[in-house]
Amino acid sequence: MINIEVVSDNNLWNKKIKKKIIFFNILTKLLPKKYRFIKKKVSLSVLLSNNKNIQKLNKKFRNKNKPTDVLSFPAEKKIDITKNSYLGDIIISYEFIDKPKKLTNLEFKKKVAKTFIHGFLHLLGYDHIKLKDFKKMIKEEEKIYKLINIKNTYFV
Repeated sequence: MINIEVVSDNNLWNKKIKKKIIFFNILTKLLPKKYRFIKKKVSLSVLLSNNKNIQKLNKKFRNKNKPTDVLSFPAEKKIDITKNSYLGDIIISYEFIDKPKKLTNLEFKKKVAKTFIHGFLHLLGYDHIKLKDFKKMIKEEEKIYKLINIKNTYFV
């Protein structure tokens, strides 16, 4: 079971996702079985932020002075899911998701779901520095996203 804490430091998120904790709880319940960690207590946090704050974090922790869509900070370098595990933190930028500006709430939620999956996979040790790792991560991301889209009309 995944326990997720959702915090927002930007009011723009309220326009597109009214019940953020419900949204992310549904999202984690729709993950493939191997990522739901049944019979374990796994937790993570999500910060819904903006370009300005994510750029500061990107500069401080990755030495890249630019905003990005998502940052992930795994709690451990080597993933070892035990009965009680904290995976880490995911930060998502509102402005990156809300492009183009005319996105419907549904399109926005789909982009958030896909971005969350990407950040979640990073917490689990996936990476995309090398091309082979990129291909592996994107394949897994697409597989999860398709499954979520098929299983729940909340996102589609």
